[in-house]
Amino acid sequence: MFTKIVFKPLRTNLFNIVLSAIFLTIGISKSYSQEIGNKTLTIPANKQADSTHISIPSLLTEKDSTKTDSVKKKKSVIESKIKRKAVDYEKIDQEKKRITLYNKAELYYQDIELTSGIIVLDYEKDEVYAGRIKDSTGKYTQLPVFKQGANVVEPDSIRFNFKTKKALIWNSRTDQGEFKVKAEISKRENDSVYFLKGARFTTAKDIEDPEYYFKTNKVKFVPGKKVVTGMTNMVIANVPTPLALPFAFFPMTTESVSGLIIPTFNDTRAQGYALQNGGYYFALGDMYDLAILGDYYTNGSYAMRFESSYAKRYKFRGNVNVRFENQIFEERGFPNYSKSRIYNIQWSHSQDGKANPNSRFSASVNLGSSKYFQQSLNQVNVGSQLNNTLSSSISYSKTFNSVPQVNMSLTATHSQNTQSQEINMTLPTLQVSVDRIFPFAPKDAPKKGFFKNINLQYNLLGENRFKTTDEFFFKSEMFKEAMTGMKHSIPLSTNFKVMKYFSVSSSVNYEEIWYLKTIKREYDANSDKDITSTVNGFDAFRTYSYSTGIGTTVYGTFNLGENKKIKSIRHVMKPNLSYSYTPSFEKYYDTYASDASGRMEIKEYTRFEGGMYGAPGISKSNSFGFSLSNTFEAKVTDKDSTKTEPKKIMLLNNLNFQTSYNVIADSLRWSPLRVSGGTLLFKDKMNVNFGMTLNPYALDNSGKTINMFNIDNGGSLFRMTSANMTLNYSLSSKGGEDEKKKNKQGARNGGREDDLFGTNVDFSDRRESQFTDDDDEEDNFKGFFKSVIPWDMTLAYQLTYSNDRREKKISGNSLMVSMNTDLSPKWKIGASTGYDFVQKGVTFTQLRFERDLLSWRMDFNWSPFGNNSFWGFFIGIKAGVLSDIKWEKNKPR
Repeated sequence: MFTKIVFKPLRTNLFNIVLSAIFLTIGISKSYSQEIGNKTLTIPANKQADSTHISIPSLLTEKDSTKTDSVKKKKSVIESKIKRKAVDYEKIDQEKKRITLYNKAELYYQDIELTSGIIVLDYEKDEVYAGRIKDSTGKYTQLPVFKQGANVVEPDSIRFNFKTKKALIWNSRTDQGEFKVKAEISKRENDSVYFLKGARFTTAKDIEDPEYYFKTNKVKFVPGKKVVTGMTNMVIANVPTPLALPFAFFPMTTESVSGLIIPTFNDTRAQGYALQNGGYYFALGDMYDLAILGDYYTNGSYAMRFESSYAKRYKFRGNVNVRFENQIFEERGFPNYSKSRIYNIQWSHSQDGKANPNSRFSASVNLGSSKYFQQSLNQVNVGSQLNNTLSSSISYSKTFNSVPQVNMSLTATHSQNTQSQEINMTLPTLQVSVDRIFPFAPKDAPKKGFFKNINLQYNLLGENRFKTTDEFFFKSEMFKEAMTGMKHSIPLSTNFKVMKYFSVSSSVNYEEIWYLKTIKREYDANSDKDITSTVNGFDAFRTYSYSTGIGTTVYGTFNLGENKKIKSIRHVMKPNLSYSYTPSFEKYYDTYASDASGRMEIKEYTRFEGGMYGAPGISKSNSFGFSLSNTFEAKVTDKDSTKTEPKKIMLLNNLNFQTSYNVIADSLRWSPLRVSGGTLLFKDKMNVNFGMTLNPYALDNSGKTINMFNIDNGGSLFRMTSANMTLNYSLSSKGGEDEKKKNKQGARNGGREDDLFGTNVDFSDRRESQFTDDDDEEDNFKGFFKSVIPWDMTLAYQLTYSNDRREKKISGNSLMVSMNTDLSPKWKIGASTGYDFVQKGVTFTQLRFERDLLSWRMDFNWSPFGNNSFWGFFIGIKAGVLSDIKWEKNKPR
C-alpha cells in the first residue's frame, strides 16, 4: 500500500538562505525577505478542520531541548540538496523557519517525491506538510501524491518527519498488488510498519465508490508483505453484511507465496457430499511452481491433481497437469456397486525460437483413461466427451549445418480412440534426411535443363510401434506386440521444360525396408488349418519404381461486356498427365502346400505381410493418372463509385478432377473419378467444401461392381457412390474474425477451439469469463448502451450421401450453431445447439448466462437435456488473491 514513503532531492542551499536572511535583517528592521502580504498562509498549531491547515500532533512532536539547554543548537537533519518548485509562489519565512510552496507544488528530497496543492517545509523541526487547495468553485483539488521508491500514497494531507521517519497521513489511498486500500488516518512508524485507522480493503477499481470492501478499524500493515487486522466486516454496496471475522490476515507480497487452497463444498448426489479443489500451492521459485489439489466424497471416492507451470525467458515455457480420480458408484453390497480409476496427463512445452536456431524441443501431450472426460467429477467438457480421439506428440529436432545439410528428428507419438479404447504409440520415431544433391550442376550456376536438374536425396525413417488398449497400457503385454522397422529411401529426380509451356518431372525411387519380425505360414494337418507363426530376427526387402508427369497452365478469360455488372470471368486450368511403373517382386514370395477339401493346394505368401511399411507387391503396376484443377475468378463493378478499377472476387477457389487407368489390370482398369472443390463466400466468412466419387462401372444384382461400364448397363456415364458437403460460417458484429480463443482448455483436452459443443466448465477455477472479453475497448459515450449490440455466431452444416450399393441414403445431415451476444454492457448470453435431420433430434445444447459485476463475476451454465444434462451457478471475486470468496452450486450430470 504505502510501502516506503519517498521524496527526491530538493535543491535548496540552506547556508545561502540563512546568510541572505541575516544581511536583510540587519539592513532593514521589521522586514522579511520574499514576504507577500496577500498570499501569506498561516498554519495553526492545533486546527485541523481544513486539510490545507495542517496540525502537528504530539506523536510527531519532540520536546525542544534547546530552550533550556545551553548547548549549541544541533544542525538540521536535512543534509541533502532539496529541489522544489511551485506555480504561484515560493515563500521563505526566516522567523518561523519555513518554506511554503503554493499551487502545483513539487518537492524532491533523497528518494522522496512529493507533489501537492500546498507544501510547507519546516527546516527547524525537520518536517514537511502537504495538503489540498480550493479552486475558484470551492472544490478541493491537487491532492498530495507521496512516492518513496515503488510505493505511492495519495492522501488528503500528509505530515512527515525527516529525522524520526514517522508520518501521519489523512485519507490515504494506495495500491498493493490486486488490493486497493483507503484509510482515514495512517501512522507510519518506519519504512516497514504502518498502523491504520478506519481502513477499507477492496479489489474494485474505484476505491472511492467500490461495489464491495472489507472494513476494519485497527490495522497493522507491513508493505509488500502482509496486513493484519482486528474485527473485519464485509460490506457490499455500502450495506454491512453478517460476514465478519474477529481478525483477518491478507497477504500483500507481489511475489509467489506458498499457502493453503480452501476447498469448495458440493453435493454430487451419486458420490455424496464433497470437498473439492482443496490443497496447497508451492511457490518453488521464479521459474516454476506446483499446486496439489484434492477432492474427497463421503461415499469414499477421492481425486488428486498436480498442476505445475514453468518458464524461462528467451528459453522455454510450459505446464504439466496430472489428474487422477478413484470413483466409487453406489453403495457396497448393492448390485450396481462398482469402482473405477481414471487418470489424465497433459503436458505442453514450447521453446523460444531464439533459444537455439539449430535445435528445437516441443511437447503436446494428452493421454490417459479413455473415459476420463466422460466420467470426471471435477469438470464438464462436452467437446472432449464427443471427440473420440486423444493425441500426443513429443519431438526433438536438430539441423547439422554441413554440406549437404542434414536434418534429424526424434519423436514420440500417441493416438487413442476413446470409444474402442485402442491405443497406438510410436516410441520413438527417428527421421533423418540429407538435403538435395545436384551432382551435374555447377555450384553457383543456374540449374536449367534435364542433366543440371538431376538431384538425389536420402531419407531414413525408423519406428518402434505399439498397439494396445487401456487395460494393457504400459504393461508387459504392450511391449510383447511391439513392431520395429526402418525404411531407407533414395529418390532420384529431375524436371525440365518441353516446348516452352510444358513442365516435365521424372523420378526413380529406391526403397529398402528392414524388419525385426517376419512371419512363416504353413499348413497344420492336426488342426486342418493354415497357421501363421512369428519369426524373430532381422530381414529386409528392396523395391524400386519409376514415375513421370507432364503439366501446364492454361488461362482463359470470358469478357461479358464493360457495361455489365460482371465484366469478365477468368478461368485457370492446370492439367497434369502422369505415368508410373512398379515391377513385380515375386522373389520375396514363398509357397506352402495346403490341403483344402481333400486336395492339395499350393498357396503363395510373403514373409513381410503385416509389416508397418507394407510388403513388396507380386503384381506389376503400369498406370496412367490424370488430374485437372480449376480456379474461377470474376471482375465486377465496385460498389464504391470513386474507384475506377473493377473489383476481383473469387468464384471457386478450386475444382479438382482426378482418376487413373491401370494398363495391365485384368479388370476394372479405370479407378473412380474423384471430384472435389471449395470456395469462400460472404467476404470470406463462409467456407464451403464439397466432394463426390463417380464410378464408371456398373453393379450386378448382388450389389457387386462388375467389369462393365455403367452406361453399357442402361445407366448414366457415371454412378455416384458417395458425396459430401461441409459448410462453416463465422461472423460477428465487429466484421472481422475474432482471434481470441474461447475454449482453450477444452481444445487442449481434445475438444474444439470454438464453442459449437459448448464451453469447458472446470470447477477448480471459474473466475474466468466463458465469453470473449471486450473490456479493452473504451466506450467514450458513457450515457447509453451502444446502438449496435455486440454479437458473434458460428455455424456448421454437414451433409453425407451414400450410394455404394444402390442404397441412395443420406447418412449424415446435421446443423450446429453457436451464438453469443451482449444484452447490455454487463449482461452476456450464449447458446450452443444443433439438429440432426437423420436421427430427428436436437444435438447437444448449452445455454450460458454471465453478469459482469465489476470486481465480481456471476455465471449460470445450463445443459437442459440429454446424457450430459447439467446446470451450474457461480458468483465470486475475480481477483486471484480473494478467489476463495465465492459461492457455487451445480447439479452433476
